Amino acid sequence: MSDNYTQKGLNMPPFRVWAPNADKVDLLMEEQARAMIPDKHGWWKAEEPPGHGMDYSFMLDGEGPFPDPRSPWQPMGINGPSRWLDHNRFSWSDQNWQPGPLSSSLIYELHVGTFTPQGTFPAVTGRLDHLLELGVTHIELMPVAEFSGKRGWGYDGVDLFAPHHSYGHPEELKGLINICHDRGIAVILDVVYNHLGPLGNYLSRFGPYFTNRYLTPWGDAVNFDGPDSDQVRRFFIDNALMWLRDYHFDGLRIDAVHAIFDKSAIHFLEQLADEVKQLEAQLGRHLVLIAESDLNDPRIVRPSQMGGYGLDAQWNEDFHHALHAALTGEKQGYYADFGGLAPLAKVFKQSLVYDGCYSVYRRSLHGRPATDLSGHQMIGCLQNHDQVGNRAFGERTSHLLSRDQLKIGAALMLTSPFVPMLFQGEEWGAATPFLYFTAHEEPDLAEAVRQGRRREFSAFDWPLEDIPDPQDPDTFERSKLKWEELHSEPHAELLSWHKELVRLRRMLSALNNSRPDKVEVSFNQEQNQLIIQRKPVVIVCNMADHPQAIPLHETLETGRILLKSHEEIVLEGDNIRMPAYAVAILD
Repeated sequence: MSDNYTQKGLNMPPFRVWAPNADKVDLLMEEQARAMIPDKHGWWKAEEPPGHGMDYSFMLDGEGPFPDPRSPWQPMGINGPSRWLDHNRFSWSDQNWQPGPLSSSLIYELHVGTFTPQGTFPAVTGRLDHLLELGVTHIELMPVAEFSGKRGWGYDGVDLFAPHHSYGHPEELKGLINICHDRGIAVILDVVYNHLGPLGNYLSRFGPYFTNRYLTPWGDAVNFDGPDSDQVRRFFIDNALMWLRDYHFDGLRIDAVHAIFDKSAIHFLEQLADEVKQLEAQLGRHLVLIAESDLNDPRIVRPSQMGGYGLDAQWNEDFHHALHAALTGEKQGYYADFGGLAPLAKVFKQSLVYDGCYSVYRRSLHGRPATDLSGHQMIGCLQNHDQVGNRAFGERTSHLLSRDQLKIGAALMLTSPFVPMLFQGEEWGAATPFLYFTAHEEPDLAEAVRQGRRREFSAFDWPLEDIPDPQDPDTFERSKLKWEELHSEPHAELLSWHKELVRLRRMLSALNNSRPDKVEVSFNQEQNQLIIQRKPVVIVCNMADHPQAIPLHETLETGRILLKSHEEIVLEGDNIRMPAYAVAILD
């Protein structure tokens, strides 16, 4: 470890850069070039002491200048110089902060640029009262690492150590987290370690960060297991530790881990989990790692002693797909593997739908059983940025479902054995879309993104000119939440419904039981009736377009209706009479 240079090291020269591909490296400061000295394992060093706010960059074999691969601050964007940041300058007041457990959390995913009209880190703090009243315990920020242009989703970041300049100063991000902790809200950051964006990605000029031994949807894979991969792994792990240590994030959500290719005896994710646990012990503060994965492989969250990677939780894609398809009836793409009530019943009982069975969409067997996992190791949602923004017109469930169907979806998500997650505005059925938007300044790439978006949906019958242009500033502006909707219908009613569901989840111990094997599910596909028992709590859904009397038999203990979506819902002996598209929670 003595050769791994991180900001937490002691007695280290201030400027170091890993550049094994270069024969000569110069440090540029104040328009003057200073030759750097080669060090071990491809590292270069310089003795000049930096100062907070000092701009610098590197020349490689006379070419450049290039930003520091570990640049902490890119105030002029991806092609500008790096700026030195002294992390010790910020005055934290969260020394006694301790986040609540993931098992009791309500996660709220948000995009800084569209969450408020201002689209900045400080502006998020103005909406914390709303989140606290809703019952949110954890905010999950979509990626904030420096990316191309002034607006974007953040999944094409290139300066992974630097907060995006259009969202605010790095210390404003720290200020947001500090205030969240003061208000009792934990903050999770979405990070991308499977690829970098196409513009401003200079890592290959410095060293073998990528390999063509594996291919990803974005091109060459990150070199996690080939020659010189030790320092590449160090780069990404140091990045994770930096966010947790220097910005006080409470956890990380790791994007698309199925695109992280690593045949090492100790997988990158296992190494990451181990080092985060070490940092957790050092800080005395609980930290969590959450994976996004489409592998349906429970080893991601199993402990390393059982052959797993040791992460804390993973997004449950099967839960989303089953719930979405049951409510919308959609069958395109991966929804072809879902639809009807049977997959929804299975995911409630067994955590996954595809647990080694045949997938029509994939045309192969998929997944493995996860019945030994806790439901608290799964994040369940009705929608997220992907499932909304990857649609051609950015339709939320509020565009696809009626108010009554939205209530059913919210009830099933917030009474599931999984950790619930909301996407910004979902709680009030926001009318604004969440579209795919970019602001690439390179004309050829901008046009390629524009045409690629149209090709992606060419199989549909929509006129191509109707597909929103990702580069159009209006596409971004249309995606911003309209907070004034909170005070009008049906938004106010939906918000009240979500608040009541969160209150029930907190109040009823049965809804916090993490064992899916303790869930009993019965359904009648012909009648579109679904009954979920989490004893003594019972959730009854009429998902049909007409009123029905649904038999309850001996499922109730007290026969009380705790929450209902319609006033017309009544108990009649062993039946519950329900209007179309209705849900009730009883005990």
